[in-house]
Amino acid sequence: MADGVWELFGSLMSPGGANDPYPLYAKLRAHGPLVEAQPGMLIATSYATVDEVLRDPALGVEPAPGALERSILATNPPDHTRMRRPIAAAFTPRRIGGLRSAIQAQATSLLDGLPGNSADLMAEFAYQLPVGVICELLGVPHKDRTWFRPIAQDVAAALEFNMTPETVENYASASELLLSYFASLVELKTSTPEDDLISDLAKSEALTPAELLRNLALLLIAGFETTTNLIGNGVMALLRHPDQLARLKAQPELTPAFIEEFLRYDPPVQVTSRVALQPTVVNGQQIEAGTYVVALIGSANRDEARFPGADRFDPDRPDNTPISFGAGAHFCLGAALARMEGQVAFPLLLERLDGLRLESEPVRRDRLVLRGYETLPVTWNDSSSGTAPRR
Repeated sequence: MADGVWELFGSLMSPGGANDPYPLYAKLRAHGPLVEAQPGMLIATSYATVDEVLRDPALGVEPAPGALERSILATNPPDHTRMRRPIAAAFTPRRIGGLRSAIQAQATSLLDGLPGNSADLMAEFAYQLPVGVICELLGVPHKDRTWFRPIAQDVAAALEFNMTPETVENYASASELLLSYFASLVELKTSTPEDDLISDLAKSEALTPAELLRNLALLLIAGFETTTNLIGNGVMALLRHPDQLARLKAQPELTPAFIEEFLRYDPPVQVTSRVALQPTVVNGQQIEAGTYVVALIGSANRDEARFPGADRFDPDRPDNTPISFGAGAHFCLGAALARMEGQVAFPLLLERLDGLRLESEPVRRDRLVLRGYETLPVTWNDSSSGTAPRR
């Protein structure tokens, strides 16, 4: 066991570590690409090793409780393969491409509705856009969309490593509410089907009733958590690099490259984990069955061996393929949708909110796995008077 590895990992779990994990990742990478934190627990720190861990079929996911139990997030093949197949039908390139105009309309409507020339961008846009899109795809009625955020955040907290008793209690309560809601909605869609994913999956024989509810809960949470944080983290990267903000505003055709750099530089999902279902070899190292492997996605994306100048925000970097959506069997189904939402959102934001800047310091959520902001107060030029934003 490398000296200091367990202490560094513990520091990542602290509020200060979660706020800025990147120096700690660098220290962990200095210990090696695959290091022992304690007996039976390894940490993958480099891009190549994290990629190898996520692609190795001998390394599987652990079961999850509550709303995420028996979902594609928390099952391994063959059950994972069986459940994923009908869900993946909703995320084909053709179907995702057909959503662009709807995403554009939703983003425009949200920006039209911003009051004055200041707002909390997280609450008023970064959350509202992806939750509207995934609810449209699922078939969740518009009137039900406003109460999902705290419920979904309490469920998503189960993915963190440092759950408190309060977090566990909130998770259990939120899981019950979310599963109960989807049970009622599935019943409605079964009797009165519509052109949406819930109606389609309710007819599928590939999923048991319990699996259907848990996968719907997962799709809702994953469908906006990642994109919400992509937008918030991306806006902050631009605000911290005003030259790049001005460049993207002038050249919106560069948006796809900027999206990849947002995903690499400050990814919405920082950490995942696997357990050895059978003996295997990773990075030339023998791993015994039952070994727990933590894969540091945020560290992999800052690996100098893969991304020279990795701590520099650089949308022009060549061969920019961050591992932010995972790899292997559990590669994120919604990756293309999240990218499209970002490709629509950023040009509109910069076009409509001229002079975009921070109004006050943002507040980060005290979470490491799902990295994002609780609040992001911004202001911009008042278009009606042409004046600069109030200070």
